[in-house]
This record gives sequence, C-alpha cells and structure tokens, in this order.
Amino acid sequence: MKDVLIITSYFPPETGAASNRIFHLAEGLKEHRFNVSVLTPLPNYPTGEIFKAYKGKFQHTSTENSILINRLWIYASNSKNKLLRLIAMLSYSFSLVWFFIWNKIPKTVIVQSPPLIVAFTCMLFLKSKKRHLILNVSDLWPIAGLELGAFKKNFSYQLLERIERFNYKRADLVLGQSEEILAHVRSVVMEKNTFLYRNYPEFESPDLNYSPSNGNIKMVYAGLLGIAQGIYRLCQELDYTHIEFHIYGSGAEQEKIETYILNHPELPITYHGHVSRRELHNVLLQYDLTIIPLLKRIYGSVPSKIFEYAKLGLPMLYFGGGEGETIIKKHDLGWVAEAGNYEELNRVLASIENEMLSRTMRQNIIENGRKEFDFKSQLKRLKDII
Repeated sequence: MKDVLIITSYFPPETGAASNRIFHLAEGLKEHRFNVSVLTPLPNYPTGEIFKAYKGKFQHTSTENSILINRLWIYASNSKNKLLRLIAMLSYSFSLVWFFIWNKIPKTVIVQSPPLIVAFTCMLFLKSKKRHLILNVSDLWPIAGLELGAFKKNFSYQLLERIERFNYKRADLVLGQSEEILAHVRSVVMEKNTFLYRNYPEFESPDLNYSPSNGNIKMVYAGLLGIAQGIYRLCQELDYTHIEFHIYGSGAEQEKIETYILNHPELPITYHGHVSRRELHNVLLQYDLTIIPLLKRIYGSVPSKIFEYAKLGLPMLYFGGGEGETIIKKHDLGWVAEAGNYEELNRVLASIENEMLSRTMRQNIIENGRKEFDFKSQLKRLKDII
C-alpha cells in the first residue's frame, strides 16, 4: 500500500470547491488502496475565524474514514488587508515547516496551489528530501489576481511570478483543472509533465422529479459570495421581468447583498443564507435554472459548479467566458452570455422560455455529465501515474 500525503489550505468541514476537490481526491485514492494522510490548517474558511470545535487548539489530529488528518495552527483571517492575508499564509507555512521537521513525510506528496507561498514552502523544504512532488494547480496565480485587480505589475507581482515558476520547476508532475492552466505551465517551464485533473464531483445523480415553473423562471446562484463572482453587481443589473433570483452562500459581499435586498423590496430577490452541500443538492432541484457568473473572465478558471450541476441535471446560464463557456456549449449544458456584458445576459435570459427547461433537457444534461465528467475513470488514470 503506497503512502500519499496531501497538503492543502482547504478541507472539510470547510465548504467550497477547493475543499470538495481535495476531499474527493483523498477519498478516491484511499479506495484505490493508497494510504492517505492530509495536512491542512485548523478549519477557518470562509469566515476567517477558527471553527468553534477547534478554537484554542494548536494542532488537531484525527482519523476520519481511515484517512489521517493533521490540522495545524494558522493565524486565521479573511481580511481585505493584504498584510493580514500574507501573515495568515505565512503562519500556516511556518506550521508546515515545523511539522516537516518533526514528522516522517511520505515519498509521494500532493500539494495544492494556490496559495503560492504555501506551495512554495512545500516545494522548497520537501524537494531536498527527494520526495515525488505533485503540484495540483486549481487557479493561476498571480495572473488571476492581476485580472481581478488585486495585484499591479510591480516588484511584488514579479516576486510572485518567480515563486510560481519555482513551484512549477520543482514539481515532478503538475495537475491542472483546465487546459488553459496546463498550457500556461508548459509556457513557463518547457516539457513539464502535466495531467488534466478536473474537479469532477462524486455523488449519485438524483431521480428527476421536476416540472417547469408556470410563472417567472426561478433562477438560483449557490456558492461563494466573493468579489470574483460579482453577485452584488448581478443583483443590480438583472432584468427581473421574467425571473426571480434566489441566492445561497456566504462571503465578502454577503452584507452588501443583504442590504441591497432590504433596500429594494420590490425586486424578486431572496437570500437564503448558507446551507450544507448535501442539503444544497436537494434544494437546487426545485429551481428552473442556475447562473454561474464571474465578474471578469479569469484565464485558466473553470468553475467546478459546471460539473456538479451537470450531475444534478440543472440547466446552466454561464456568464464567465473562457474554457468554461466552451464546455457549456460543447456538452449542451445550457446557455452562455459574454462575460461582463449585462445587456447580452438579459437578452439571453429573455429568450429562455419555461417550456425549454423540460425534464428531457435535464435528463440529457445528466447523461452528458455521466459520460463526460466521470470522477472514477479520471482518478483511475491519475493513480496509474502517481
């Protein structure tokens, strides 16, 4: 039985795409007879506060479903202050170094990136011990930060680019969740071994029990209410003539969204708060359509919601551009509108009729999801090269 250590900044009971992705990877490798352990911070995302059950602890070790999980100390923060965010990342990096010094590390290590600095810490301290290092790249930093306006092209940005290049060079294998990510990696480090590893979900598709709404289309967004998703702007720009908008999740824009809804009671917008992923799957089935937005097109980004909603059979309106748009079109998963073009978004919404959102359409989406986005077959290919 081969030992594998996964190092990540996000893991359940935290929620979100990154946490789900690593959890399913760990579970999948365990089922393929790998001896899996996980290194992660004390749970704190997305609130920026250590979860109640873990407060006051410097380290927490548990075995969950035969997976050893070591949760390390972190200075938790979700502040917009860049210095505080940097301190948070460095604190986890210091905890990792301390763990590396005092514990035996398996020969095979999978490292999640971003955060770049955390990945850099792993690449720097573990490569010297001749580990087989696998870098799992879910987003391209610092490029994504530049496109979102979080960075400027200055000395700090150039330093992050050097860290990024260092991480790629030190990795024996790079996993990327999009073709764009892998193309970028190969442009930075020529002839690097890469593997396309999408964030496919692992759950049973539900039984279809759905009838289209007779009145306005019930459109839902579920996920992080962050700057990149632009849900606050979306609330302001949508044409509500033929739709009602339902929102689930939490994040930096939550308070602004709640205030906007309070100040505009005439608009058919409902904020439902945060629910667990398991609950969410059942909740989403009552809606006619889901929207997957990005405030700006982010190079390399493919929202994992695409694959999750395909298994649910939920028709999608994609509003983010790039590779995600291509996937929606190629596999007939719904509609697309040009990223950032709210006039086009409203035109597309106006063109969607209740009759289009049929049980047949949902069944076709589920079948395409089963065929094209299969977690088990992807994992089988991955485990053969680890």
